[in-house]
Amino acid sequence: MVTALTIAGSDSSGGAGIQADLKTFCSYGIYGAAVITALTAQNTIGVQEILKVKESFVAKQLDAVLSDLKVDAVKIGMLYAKGIVKVVAQKLIEYGVKNVVLDPVMFSKSGDALIEEDARIVIKEKLIPICDVITPNIFEAESLTGFSIKTIEEMKKASERLYSLGCKNAIIKGGHLQGDAIDILYDGKGFKIIEGERISEKNPHGTGCTFSSAIAAGLALGYNINEAFEKAKKYVVGAIKNSFSLGKGFDLLNHTYKFYDVN
Repeated sequence: MVTALTIAGSDSSGGAGIQADLKTFCSYGIYGAAVITALTAQNTIGVQEILKVKESFVAKQLDAVLSDLKVDAVKIGMLYAKGIVKVVAQKLIEYGVKNVVLDPVMFSKSGDALIEEDARIVIKEKLIPICDVITPNIFEAESLTGFSIKTIEEMKKASERLYSLGCKNAIIKGGHLQGDAIDILYDGKGFKIIEGERISEKNPHGTGCTFSSAIAAGLALGYNINEAFEKAKKYVVGAIKNSFSLGKGFDLLNHTYKFYDVN
């Protein structure tokens, strides 16, 4: 059985974080394991409170999973604190984990901070260099590179900068730019650009978590990065189109709008 691990925070509303990742893995037909880094009191309106999991317990969770299960890919989401970033990087190196996908989560859809300020530096120094793919949105890419990103050319420049930090592939999600939803992949040799329609009437939270976990699922299944990128984009667009409104704020993705055929 193909297996993927998500290392992320819990979203009590089920729209993002660990919950979104596990739903995505299920939709791809693979088994999902989870290591929780933080608990959030969260709903469709925003994040009310964050409870950090102790670094030592994050390490225990990682040891429990990685010493027992054959993990084919790892998706990393909300890490929150620099101590947790260091633990995650150390354990991934220790166990020689492959197909590591990092979504450098910094803010929730509602704008709430999901990372402590000093953790960003550790992500750049310790975690990005051991990742196969990183998937920041425009704001996260700006924070990591120091670049202002307003155009496709600036997205390309930022992706090259992210690649220079040591990852094998850098994807920048362009959903926050005007116009079509354009995502860019840079693999050190060239760019792959995927243009997608902007679904203006839908604005669900959890799209970034879902996109990165879909890429991890694709890599776990043996797809190359270009194939995993394309299939993840298609999956997320479908989940957005079929999203629904249950609460008073943002819509919620429909991760299981169909048992998606990834073959």
